[in-house]
Amino acid sequence: MSIRHFSSIDGVFDFVLGYVNVEKGQATEFKLDRMYWMASQLGNPHLGRLTVHVAGSKGKGSVATLIAKTLEASELRTGLYTSPHILSWKERITESGIEMPDEFLLKAAEEVYSLVEGRTQDDFPGNELPTYFELTTLIAFCAFRIAGFDAQVIEVGLGGRLDSTNIVSPDVCIITPIELEHTQFLGSTIPLIAAEKAGIIKRGVPICTIQPKEEALKVILKKAEDMGASCLVVGRDISVSDIKVNAQGTCCKLSATDTSPPSLLRLLQGTSIEISTPLIGSIYAGNMAVSALALSQLDIDLKTEHILKGFASSSMLARFEIVSQSPFVVLDGAHTPESIRNILVTFLELSKAPRILLFGCAHDKKHEEIAKILSPYFNEIIITRPGTFKQSEPAIVFESFQKQMSNNILTDCYLIEDTNSAITKALSDAKEKNACVLVTGSFYLCAEFKKSRLCFE
Repeated sequence: MSIRHFSSIDGVFDFVLGYVNVEKGQATEFKLDRMYWMASQLGNPHLGRLTVHVAGSKGKGSVATLIAKTLEASELRTGLYTSPHILSWKERITESGIEMPDEFLLKAAEEVYSLVEGRTQDDFPGNELPTYFELTTLIAFCAFRIAGFDAQVIEVGLGGRLDSTNIVSPDVCIITPIELEHTQFLGSTIPLIAAEKAGIIKRGVPICTIQPKEEALKVILKKAEDMGASCLVVGRDISVSDIKVNAQGTCCKLSATDTSPPSLLRLLQGTSIEISTPLIGSIYAGNMAVSALALSQLDIDLKTEHILKGFASSSMLARFEIVSQSPFVVLDGAHTPESIRNILVTFLELSKAPRILLFGCAHDKKHEEIAKILSPYFNEIIITRPGTFKQSEPAIVFESFQKQMSNNILTDCYLIEDTNSAITKALSDAKEKNACVLVTGSFYLCAEFKKSRLCFE
């Protein structure tokens, strides 16, 4: 295929950005008929390879990465589709986390461009143009087909039931912990959100999950029963113990239980294995457990050493990423209260006082609750705009943090709306005070930080 319309990945990114983008807060009606139609016109590039589908509120990106790296270790060439990206759109469509050659992505984009170019909304089912995420998802499927991959691990973008990725025919599905998130789209309660996530469950296809919230687990178990799908649960079908977290990563013991399936027993060498990953945080122990459950359900020649190697080679940007040791600086895109609690525990364990918080979040996040969680633990707090990609209201977020300052005269709180100026102050103050820095609240803020050369000076 000749590439006529794109000479660079930037050109592809500009093309998909020209369509409705829910990630930027633009509205659309979620449905799958348009996705199915476009995929059929392209020869169904989402089919024909082993597929793992991952949904959830937190941890789905790391679970997808752990599984893709393990499949790679078992000598299956594996496409990995995740979101959002931090520095480059190419991060979304990779070979087990490693960027694909531009040629594959340009050819895939050419296929998708040729399908949609010149068409009006009346030419598509539902009389709406496709979205940014739909086009990006289609490019991923086409790229994986062009590359001749054996397998693909697909992370859900938003929800599950009506997410653009939910046209796949999976060999196993995974649902990571569920929180209140995107309530304007998914519903205002945990059961409602769980029902949307459980929409990825397919008839007769095994589902694996880790759910601290019982009300979420009940919904998933009921959906699995209705679909005739076996459901494996962390804590029941596999146990996690001896969790240790340090600046090098996370290790734990995964052990069999009375209900562990035979396929899992083989991977756990009958009883248990010690396992580790460079990903930092106790949450990754559970993520490794649910990943092991899912891998055990695949009809492939998988061995214990493949899991050990795959998990040990997994890494992700802006997931408790230590970008500097002097000063000690951590980036994490956490943007829900529960995720913030998780990273805070690890940050307090690995850092020392004084501590500086650089925080920015999109306008729809629970900043009042997050302010209550974070405020007591920092000597300096800087509120800023998380870049320009998403709508944000830093002045309102600043007010939420200021409310928490009334009984804490030892903390300085600043509003610096310009992101680069806020980054400069955080790093300057960290060097002056020999302080540790946590940058969180948004993946887009983390991206702006990484783009700044200041963090590498």
